[in-house]
Amino acid sequence: MDKKSKQKIVVSKNGPYIVTGDIPLAKEAFDTDNDGNPGTYETIKNYDAEQGYNLCRCGKSKNKPFCDGSHIAVGFVGTETAKNQKYADCSEKLEGPELDLTDAQCYCAGARFCHKGTWEHTQNSDDPKSKKIAIESACNCPSGRLVAWDKKTKKPIEPKFAPQISVLEDKAAHRAGPIFVKGGIAVESANGQEYEKRNRVTLCRCGNSKNKPFCDGSHLAG
Repeated sequence: MDKKSKQKIVVSKNGPYIVTGDIPLAKEAFDTDNDGNPGTYETIKNYDAEQGYNLCRCGKSKNKPFCDGSHIAVGFVGTETAKNQKYADCSEKLEGPELDLTDAQCYCAGARFCHKGTWEHTQNSDDPKSKKIAIESACNCPSGRLVAWDKKTKKPIEPKFAPQISVLEDKAAHRAGPIFVKGGIAVESANGQEYEKRNRVTLCRCGNSKNKPFCDGSHLAG
């Protein structure tokens, strides 16, 4: 069995995310550009993660991002409410001259990279500048809600991620953001079913998402 096949995140019942398989863990932040839109990611810290670790998902741990058992004291109810469906079945497609854009709104984590006008730039993707902005903003979407597609090859344009987990800090909103899961790491439900493996996934870590285990931007209202 290779290393990647051992890498997994298990959503425990009313408890933490149980991470196995020696997955690197970091803290990343994103800030705004001159127009007030999210710019680029910045690595703040690389954790000395062990072979396995537990990540808080109730939002109450005093040892974030790690679980300290606070979910028990606060009576956290972390029932998963997300539909276990494929991205292709819940996304809509917008067609442009050189790019298409698929949009699965149910995965939106409120990161706001799309505020650069991803949809409009897709529709104007025969312009090199618009095409570049559409690709960059879609690829920066941490939840993978937005995916840009090359019209000629019919293939998705995805950032090349090695398996890694990052806890995000939204500097502009002054909020702790979601858990950013990169590189096709398996996420398994508390009932043992595996969600679709995707290159970009955001998991809730404030405990308030209505689409658990996925982030729905509820942290922005906290």
